[in-house]
Amino acid sequence: MKIFDAHCDALSKLLERPGLDFARARDGLDVTLERMQASGIAVQNFAVYLPERYSGDFRYVLESIDLFHERILRAPQMRFIRTKADLRNAAAEHRIGALLSLEGVDSLHGSLALLRILRRLGLTGVGITWNRANWAADGVLEPRQGGFTAAGLGLIEECNRLGLIMDVSHLAEPGFWELLEASRKPVIASHSNAAAISPRKRNLTDAQIRALIAAEGVIGITFVPPFVSEEEPVAMEKLLPHIDRVCALGGSRHLGFGSDFDGIREWLVGLEHAGKYDRLVNLLLRHYREEDVERFVYGNWFRFYMEHLPDEEAVP
Repeated sequence: MKIFDAHCDALSKLLERPGLDFARARDGLDVTLERMQASGIAVQNFAVYLPERYSGDFRYVLESIDLFHERILRAPQMRFIRTKADLRNAAAEHRIGALLSLEGVDSLHGSLALLRILRRLGLTGVGITWNRANWAADGVLEPRQGGFTAAGLGLIEECNRLGLIMDVSHLAEPGFWELLEASRKPVIASHSNAAAISPRKRNLTDAQIRALIAAEGVIGITFVPPFVSEEEPVAMEKLLPHIDRVCALGGSRHLGFGSDFDGIREWLVGLEHAGKYDRLVNLLLRHYREEDVERFVYGNWFRFYMEHLPDEEAVP
């Protein structure tokens, strides 16, 4: 069964540790070519996230994109996805599709010109914040819990114009509601769980989940253990209540996965790296109908991206 994962931080690790080998399953990287092939990952979204010591420096955004091309896309089994046709062709060619997104707009320093440059370089998605505030909005751990700035509202408008998919994971709740009101296009939560099951700030309330569903967005259930359960250690099976919650709120066609592999320092038992994703598929097949599992692990994300990726590479 094919798998579509909406979020990983492999680029961040490659930036900090250039000696890591993307091609083979070695210690240090959760997401590697070998592991994706072993488990059936058909599409992987690679986030450009700058570790704290690089944060705010646009040079390292560009270096991350260079790593994306030199270390990931150089493998002939990979295919860069920028448009609907790219996604369709990756599936037809049996190659692993690679999407590029930005996690946190700090490094843009309010410049929409830099955003347009990234769009021209193949960026398809934008996460507004990480955990703290930036020039555009507040993150989930920012004490004041504010929404968007005036410049941030301009960012929303430009993302809509450019066809960039906006991501609410890490965004403070007031900003979440402002984004849904201001955006003319559906938004996603690439790696967030249900707060009713695990009440962490990064997780979404029932009201937020319902709103994303009503707005035709998709929610990527994430594998970060504290966001799955307060137990230690956390078994892979603990993902099931989050899936059930989203489905109970009407989201069976708006649910996918966003592992956050390579952005985590602890792992679910049985799901320690991307090469074990097929174990999750087998778990799901024991609890849900096969057609539902196919939607959860691939179909819902595929449908969303086929609807909302640009038709052409050129910036409007």
